[in-house]
Amino acid sequence: MGAWKHEFIGTLLMIGLTFSPGKWIGVDSQNIAWLCHAIGVVSADFIGGGPHVNPAVSVTMYALGKCDYTEMYVRICASMVGGLLAFPIFLTLSQTLGWNDLGGPEYHLHDDEDDGTAGFLNEFFATFLLLVAIFVLNWELNFGKYHYWIKQPLTAVVIRFLIEVFPASGPAINPMLGTAWAVFAAAGSGKFGFPESTEHYYVYWFGPILGGLLAGFGYTIYAGGEFFGFKVPIGPIKEEAPAPSATPKKSKGSKKGD
Repeated sequence: MGAWKHEFIGTLLMIGLTFSPGKWIGVDSQNIAWLCHAIGVVSADFIGGGPHVNPAVSVTMYALGKCDYTEMYVRICASMVGGLLAFPIFLTLSQTLGWNDLGGPEYHLHDDEDDGTAGFLNEFFATFLLLVAIFVLNWELNFGKYHYWIKQPLTAVVIRFLIEVFPASGPAINPMLGTAWAVFAAAGSGKFGFPESTEHYYVYWFGPILGGLLAGFGYTIYAGGEFFGFKVPIGPIKEEAPAPSATPKKSKGSKKGD
């Protein structure tokens, strides 16, 4: 239940705190909106207990052996439930208080020849870079006793950068956000249920999950370990830290022959 609670609460917080900048807060100031977005990323993670809030992250962590199948499944389900409830809740709040409605990620096919590949690639590369940043900031860099309070704002900066650089599909950089918003937006026009188009899942599920897995596979080659329970045939590139010496050091007052 711990993983479920963290994901559910974390998803509600993440959507509320990171989608509101520019809509509820910092409407007339991009700098304030960006600052509040960064504060929202840190706050949602800290209050929520460090959730994934992202099925692509959960699948990648499972591939790297950081969680088992059950935990991955629970985290994905909890984040989906949180996302499906969050948008209606915050719509009610915005309408009650007279605030702007929150928006969400969307990708529209341009014509009959558009098969969604542009959106797929957008989500693929954005999520790939997000996971690379997560690996580096969480596992490769060490900021000492202030590690969390440095790496989490840096994560927020990376997310904001990706949002600005990959706008074609939103971006969502998160399958839950793409689908939860699509269900909510369709309900507003009288259609209920999950998206029926294959392009939606191609863009918002296959794209980010494959991008995350590629990042995970690359990290396994770099740092070693297993990928989906199997040793990769190449790597690790990263040198292992030298093992501590098993020979005890003599004290300053010890004499030869003691």
